[in-house]
Amino acid sequence: MKRHVLFFAVLAAVAGASARAAELLNVSYDPTRELYSRLNEKFVADWKARSGGEVVTIKQSHGGSSAQSRKIIDGLEADVATLGIASDIDVLADKGLLPADWQQRLPADSTPYSSTIVLLVRKGNPKGIKDWGDLVKPGLAVITPNPKTSAGARWNFLAAYAYALKQNANDEAKAKAWIGQLYGNVPVLDTGARGSTVTFAQRGLGDVLIAWENEAHLAQTEFGADKFDIVVPSSSILAQPPVAVIDKNAKKHGTGKLAEAYLRFLYTPEAQEIVAKNHYRPLDPVVAAKYAASFPGVELTTIAQFGGWKVAQPKFFGDGGVFDQIYEKK
Repeated sequence: MKRHVLFFAVLAAVAGASARAAELLNVSYDPTRELYSRLNEKFVADWKARSGGEVVTIKQSHGGSSAQSRKIIDGLEADVATLGIASDIDVLADKGLLPADWQQRLPADSTPYSSTIVLLVRKGNPKGIKDWGDLVKPGLAVITPNPKTSAGARWNFLAAYAYALKQNANDEAKAKAWIGQLYGNVPVLDTGARGSTVTFAQRGLGDVLIAWENEAHLAQTEFGADKFDIVVPSSSILAQPPVAVIDKNAKKHGTGKLAEAYLRFLYTPEAQEIVAKNHYRPLDPVVAAKYAASFPGVELTTIAQFGGWKVAQPKFFGDGGVFDQIYEKK
C-alpha cells in the first residue's frame, strides 16, 4: 500500500501541469521487450487519466545489458535504465550519470521483480539433462550468451559456478576446472540472452539453453510448447534486475518526476500482475502468493555469496578474470 501511495504522490506533484506530450526513453536488456510493452501500455493509460490528460510516449531500447550500459555512457540519453544486473548501473554512477547510492532510492534495492536461471531442452529431453552436472557431458552443445556483454550470461555463469562450489566443498580450483568444462561445450556466445534464445529455438543449434526463467517460458509460447521442456535444476541463483532514473539525462529532458513515477509504478499491484503474467517473479507478496504455482520452488543462492557485484564483476568477468581464464575462444 505504501508503494502505491508513493507512486500517486509523485504523480500528483506534476498533475497540475497543462495537458501536453511527454516522452521517456527506457534503455533495457534483452528479454524485457514483451514485459515493457505491456507495462508501458498500462502506465500510459493510467498517467493520462490521473495527470489531467498528459500523453506519454515511452520509447524502448533493448540489447545485452552491458552493451546497453555502454551505449548510455557513449551518449544514448536514457531517462531510465532497467538493466539486467546492478553492476551495469554502477558503471553509470561511476560516470556521474546518477548518484552512487541509486539502489537506495527505490524499494528492495531498486529491484521491482526478480527471476532465476533454468535449463531449456528439446521436447522429451533426448539428452537426459536433469541438472547442472549434465552440462559437462562430452559432445553436449550448451547455448548461453557472452558474460562480457550480457547480464543474463553472468547470472547463468554464477548459478552454474555456485553449483560447482557446492559439489566440490567450496574448492574454487575444482569449481573453476568444472566451469571450464561447461564452457568447453559452448559452441557460440551471442551478445545477449534473446540472441541465444533465437540461436537455440529458431536456428536449432544446441542441446540445452541456459536461460532466464521468463525467457524459457517465452520460447515455449513463441515457438511452441510441443518443442521444448523446461528443466528446473536442483539449485540456481536469485537474478535481480534493477531499475534507476538516469538523473543527468532526465534533468536535461525535464522528465525527472515523470521518470520516477514510471519506475514507482512498477511496484504497484497492477504492474506486479503484469510482471507475474510475463513469468517474472513479483515482489508484491499478495501477487506473489496468487501466482505461486507458476514459479517452482528451487534452492537459490544470491550474489551475496560472491561478495556482491562490486567484488564479483571484476573477479569473474573483468579483463583477466575467471571467465577469461577458462574460456577458449572458438
